[in-house]
Amino acid sequence: MLSYPSNMVLSILPGRIVSLRAERLLVDLINSLMDSEIVAEDQQQTNASLAAELEDVRLSRQGDSDAYTRLIKQHQSHVSRILWHFSRDCLVHEELVQDVFVEAFMSLHSYREKAPFDHWLSRIATRVGYRYWKQMARRHETESFSLAEWDQLPDKSPDEMDPGQAAEILHRLLAKLSPRDRLVLTLRYLEGCDVAETARRTGWTKSMVKVQTLRARKRLEKLFAQAGKELRG
Repeated sequence: MLSYPSNMVLSILPGRIVSLRAERLLVDLINSLMDSEIVAEDQQQTNASLAAELEDVRLSRQGDSDAYTRLIKQHQSHVSRILWHFSRDCLVHEELVQDVFVEAFMSLHSYREKAPFDHWLSRIATRVGYRYWKQMARRHETESFSLAEWDQLPDKSPDEMDPGQAAEILHRLLAKLSPRDRLVLTLRYLEGCDVAETARRTGWTKSMVKVQTLRARKRLEKLFAQAGKELRG
C-alpha cells in the first residue's frame, strides 16, 4: 500500500520557523490519508486475462470499438487514481482521464506488448497530468496556499479530521512548486514509485530522478522557510 511519508516532509521543516501545531497538523494530514484515500493496487493479472487483454489491444488497433471499450473499463480506475494526484477538480479530473484514453488509442501502434498494458497507460497518464500542470503554470493559475491556513483549521485528532480536507491541503501545498518538482515528489512519495519506476514513468534517467528529487526537496524546504518568514513578519 502506498503511504504519505511524514518523515520526508518533517525532516525538512525548519522547526523554529514553523509552529509546533502546524508541524503536528501536517503529520495528522498525512496519516489521515493513508487509510482513507490510497487504494492498494489490484492483484497481478492471470495469464488468461493478460492474453485476453492483448487480444483486445490487437482488435482495437483494427478499429474494434467494443474491444477498446473493454480496455477502458478494465483500466479506468487505475488511470483515475493516477490523475487524482494531478487535479482534484472533478471536471478537470474527468477530462484528464478521457485525454489519457484518447491519447492511448491514437498511440496503440507504439505499444510493443513487452510490458503490461497498465504500465504503458501509467506513463501516458503521467505525461497527460504533467502537461496539464505545465499549462496551468504558464497561465499562472496555481492555487494559493499559506502555512497560516493550518492554524485556522479545527484542532482535531487524526481520527476526527476530514480526509478530503487533509488531501486538499497537501495538494495545494505541492501546487506551489514548479511542475517538474511537483511531479518527482508526487511520483516518489505520494504514489510510492522507486527510482526505476519514476524514471520509466517520466522518461528521465535514474540519475536525473535522484538529482531532481534532491532539488525538489530543497525547494520545498525553501518554500517552508519563506512561508515561515511571512508568518513571523
